[in-house]
Amino acid sequence: MPLTVKDMMEAANAIVERIDTARAQALMGQGALLLDVRDGAELERTGRAEGAHHIPRGMLEFRADDAVPSHDPELRKDRAIVLHCASGGRAALAGKLLKDMGYPEVYNLGGLSDWINGGGAVVGPE
Repeated sequence: MPLTVKDMMEAANAIVERIDTARAQALMGQGALLLDVRDGAELERTGRAEGAHHIPRGMLEFRADDAVPSHDPELRKDRAIVLHCASGGRAALAGKLLKDMGYPEVYNLGGLSDWINGGGAVVGPE
C-alpha cells in the first residue's frame, strides 16, 4: 500500500518530539543547532529566527550525510538539532529523516510563528 502524506506525518510525529521556544532556546544554550528547513524565498520574505542555520528541506539529505562532499559541518550526530519550517510539517519530516540517518537528538519546534509567539527574535528579512 503506498504511503500518504498523512502516514508520513504520523510516523514523523511519533518519533520527533515537538518542543516550544523556551525549550529550544535552552537546548541552543547547550550547543544545539536551530535549523530552518524552509525555502530561500520564504527567508527572503519573513526573515529567520535569530541564531538559525538554514538548509532547505530538499537539500537536507545531501547536507546531513558526512560521507559526501556536500556535507554541512554544522550537522553533527553529537549535537542536538532543533528544526523549524513555516508550520511544523516539513520540520517533522526533516526530523524523521535525520533520525533515520542516525542523528539521535532531534526536535521539532514547529513553525517560525511558534518561535516568534514564544518570544524568539527574528533577523531579516534578508
